[in-house]
Amino acid sequence: MKIVFAIIHSDDSVNVTEELTLNHFSVTKLATTGGFMRKGNTTLMIGTEEERVEEAITIIKTECGKRKQVMYNMPYTENAPPGNCTVIPVTIDVGGAVIFVVDVDRYEKV
Repeated sequence: MKIVFAIIHSDDSVNVTEELTLNHFSVTKLATTGGFMRKGNTTLMIGTEEERVEEAITIIKTECGKRKQVMYNMPYTENAPPGNCTVIPVTIDVGGAVIFVVDVDRYEKV
């Protein structure tokens, strides 16, 4: 038995969980926050047999494609007068997934 932890962009969570459920995977979804951009993520916990791990990972990869997104940063300048700030557009990569596969010593469903 294995548990797959997949940390994905929140925008991808509906498609990933639907596809995993259609393929008979049990999925628990947790709302999490990333450290870098402090944006909402979703962490999925998927318990499965060892022989189905690659199938779950393939579904996650298919549904979580990387893409570009424009963010607007407002730089902090200590002496700038109020309302006199320049907004700087920054292109970042979003999507994709971070996946961990862990052995399960014991599993009970009660």
